[in-house]
Parts: sequence; C-alpha cells; structure tokens
Amino acid sequence: MALLTAPRPAVTTPRRRRARLASVLILLPALARPVSTLAKSPDPAALAAWDAYVKAAERRIDAELARGAPFLVEDIVAPGQGTRARGAAAGDAVFGFRMPIPPGGGSTAHPDDALLHHWLGSVFVPGVSVADVLAFVQDYDHHAGKFPDAVGSKLLSRQGDRFDVFLKLRRTKVITAYYNTEHRVDYEVYGPERASSRSIGTKVAELKDAGTSAEREKTPQEDRGFMWRLNSYWRFLAVPGGVVVECESVSLSRDIPTGLGWLVGPFVNSIPRESLEQTLVGIRNGTIARTRAASPATSSAR
Repeated sequence: MALLTAPRPAVTTPRRRRARLASVLILLPALARPVSTLAKSPDPAALAAWDAYVKAAERRIDAELARGAPFLVEDIVAPGQGTRARGAAAGDAVFGFRMPIPPGGGSTAHPDDALLHHWLGSVFVPGVSVADVLAFVQDYDHHAGKFPDAVGSKLLSRQGDRFDVFLKLRRTKVITAYYNTEHRVDYEVYGPERASSRSIGTKVAELKDAGTSAEREKTPQEDRGFMWRLNSYWRFLAVPGGVVVECESVSLSRDIPTGLGWLVGPFVNSIPRESLEQTLVGIRNGTIARTRAASPATSSAR
C-alpha cells in the first residue's frame, strides 16, 4: 500500500532518518511530562473558530453535491491526479491531499492555541458496487478489528439513513492515546452509482488507563488535547471496475507546546493524515473480504 499525494513527495535520506530518530529520542522525555503540564482544553475562541470553519466547509460541500458534477472533491482540487483519474491502475494506493481553506473560512483557519487539520483522501475498491461498500461501512457493530484505529464499536441507534455510532479509537504516534467517541452519520444515496455521507463527532473524550480495570474518561482538565473535534465527509462513486471511496477529514487539536514546535509539530500534524489513510485502506480491504465471503463463486470469477 502506498500513499499518493498531489504535492511533490519528500525524499527521505539516511541522514534525514538519523535526524528524525534523534528528534524522537529528544522528544520522549518531553512527552513524559506530568498530565498537569501537557493537559489542555479548548478555549471558547478555538471552538468558535472550529464552528465557523466547519460551516464554511459544509457550505462548499453542499454546493458541490447540489451541482453533482464533478462528484468527487479530488476532481475539483486536483484534477487528473486522484484515484478516479488512475482507475484500476491506482491499485491499493491512497491518494492524499491537504485541503485548501474553504471560501469564507480564511479568518478561522488558524485559531489561537489550536490547530485545524483538513485532509482529503481516496482509494479504489476493485470488483465491488457502491451498495457493497455501504453495507460494509454501515456495519458499525463490527468496525472494531477491521480498522487499526478502532478497538471498540457499537451501533447506538438507527433511523432510516441516520446512524448514531460509538467508536473507541486508538491514536498512536510516538505516544498512544485512546478515546471514547460518538458520531451522528447521515447517508444520501443518489442511485446505484453514487452516495455520500456526513459524520459529525458529537463526543470526543480521551481515556485514562485504557484497557485496565481503572479505565475512565479524563476530565477536560486532564485531556492532553491531541483530538478535540472530529468530522468526516464521504463520497462513494462507481467507476469502471469498482468504486472510488473519498473522505474529507476535519479535526481540531491543541497547538504545539512552547519550545517544542520543531519537534512536536511534525508528529501532531501527521496523525490526522495517517488515520485517514488507515481508515480508507480498512474500507478497501474490508469491503473486498466481505463481498468475496458473501459471493465466493462470483468473486472467484472476477
């Protein structure tokens, strides 16, 4: 599995790898600081900036879906470079792109004491239909174990195309954080060849002593602020040979502690992109496996 990005890829040399390892070794003592040092809850200005940015992004998304063509975001922001343009030749590669600030969101894109992360990703799922993909992603009771980040999952309720979902998430990058999260997911199906969904995070709570008998949700004063908010916006498009699954991930985290920007910055900023990539790969692999298990004769003939 590879990551395809629209910008020129960085070249990792042995010298850079040594420098990165040295940075990690220096960073570890800093990350071992007491909770009282790292803890940070979002201030009202950061939350107001988040709300305004999300509204601007959703206005853009609503307008694009109303137009209907081009259907995929990648064909708007990076025409000819995304998964749909590559088709089956994309293989299992994930296309990744840092999204531009939405119209009207410029004044809110850089809140004080917080970071907004807005990424686009897509992957090609061969030999399946949009209905196959939706059947997999809507099986929320069984997401745990099918995605690297999901260690627990449960469908809380369903009303038509609206799902309320619980996910216990693990985020790892040098250090590991666990979260109890809840999401409201609304689907729109426009026919057999295209669909969209909108997942709004209604709860994000970091856990203390995850996986032990003492596990509990941290108070806002204890939360380290690695993930305060999380929304995702999905599009599913049938193309020759399969389906393109595309996701915009928008999240809010704490800013970088003073004096650690050159060290912490690359790690904090990489987690949203890497989690998106892992989710897309999980959907690709899980949909293929589910479809083959349901129709072994048909799958073997493909």
